[in-house]
Amino acid sequence: MKRIVIIGASSGLGERVALDFARYGFHVGIAARREDRLKRIKDEYPDRIHYKVIDVTEQDAVGRFNELIEDIGGMDILLYASGTGFQDPELTDEKIETTLAVNVTGFARIVAAAYRYFRSTANLHPGQIAAITSVAGTRGIGIAASYSSSKRFQQQFLDSLEQLAYTQQVNVRFTDIRPGFVRTDLLKEDKDYPMIMSVDYAAPLIEHAILTRRRRAVIDSRWLIVNTLWRMVPRCLWKRVNLVSLSN
Repeated sequence: MKRIVIIGASSGLGERVALDFARYGFHVGIAARREDRLKRIKDEYPDRIHYKVIDVTEQDAVGRFNELIEDIGGMDILLYASGTGFQDPELTDEKIETTLAVNVTGFARIVAAAYRYFRSTANLHPGQIAAITSVAGTRGIGIAASYSSSKRFQQQFLDSLEQLAYTQQVNVRFTDIRPGFVRTDLLKEDKDYPMIMSVDYAAPLIEHAILTRRRRAVIDSRWLIVNTLWRMVPRCLWKRVNLVSLSN
């Protein structure tokens, strides 16, 4: 039976993917800060789901992550679904620090720990490191500078580890999942976001990307078009693009 560990599984996409993989027959290790929500998810599949309270910004995060791997008897797949971000045109210190702590430092430490685990164990069967990044990592977005930059970091970090894995002959695959707007706790309910997707719609597409070991997957086809067009915009024009309307 395969085993997946999901960081950031207490709500939204992480919760839905965890429940679906448990239904598929996986042993699932889930982690987040909110123990009450983790317990509720475990109760759905008590024999297949184990949980560990992990705050990726704390120093004990990697140790607790390794304990969770032991709790489920090993790990075939890591899904990093934890994340935070803000529309922050005022560039406030608190929002910048929070975003970078979760999306950069926390992400890098957990993903690096997963890489080290697979370097030690994934000899015959490839391991997999999957992460939910964002289409926001394609270009710097002025009203969400720290968020879009942190997502770019995540994408570059996965690219770097892929090169390192080839050099070190580590049997691990990488999946960079780049959704557009998904209606989760991260987005305010009173905002009108363009081409927004429900969790019920986005989660199966994310799961398919993981199970087929896609290297990169933009969720969904509409956002793939937008993402492609963003990359084509010259820098001299991109700086003139006004995305303030997204915050209204």
